[in-house]
Amino acid sequence: MTMIKTAGIRAGMLPVAVLALLVTGCGTERAGAGADRATSRTPVATPSTPVDSPCPGESPTSAPPAAATTTPAVPPVDHYAENHGFMVPFPLHGKQRCEGLQAVGRVQKALEPLRKRGDFAPESTRTALTGLGYPAGQVSSYQNGSTGVGFLIDAFPLCVEGTMGLDSTKAEAFGGYPDHSGCDRPSGGH
Repeated sequence: MTMIKTAGIRAGMLPVAVLALLVTGCGTERAGAGADRATSRTPVATPSTPVDSPCPGESPTSAPPAAATTTPAVPPVDHYAENHGFMVPFPLHGKQRCEGLQAVGRVQKALEPLRKRGDFAPESTRTALTGLGYPAGQVSSYQNGSTGVGFLIDAFPLCVEGTMGLDSTKAEAFGGYPDHSGCDRPSGGH
């Protein structure tokens, strides 16, 4: 009498049965059958854009509107924005925005006498900015052509950057950069 062993066949059937169960799925609910439950779901929280109210000395109409973030319907092919996002500074919101606007006003007021008399030496600009109370190690300035100077105040998380030239003194406050702690513009990132 010959005996056929079926234990090996039975052991091989278990993985096939599990795979068949996974492929067919569990339950008897069909697509669209749960549509009545869709209305009872709790909405997923989405991040909101900060709303900035006017700062002291600022009219309600001069407060910049909150930046609307929109995603393009078709992603860019070249990925430029995605690859260079680390160089886009963080905007300031709330109390930090008001502090930034105050700092910009103080900087412009301190540099205006230099601009009017045509003093575009980086040393003079740095002296005027350290005179506002910023430590010398947090202030940098550089020559920007024969009649201009650029500057950066690194009081992270508050950063003030700008230029002074024959026509005007421009300054902007921001909150640093992604992937980087500090106010200097990063040259590489993720």
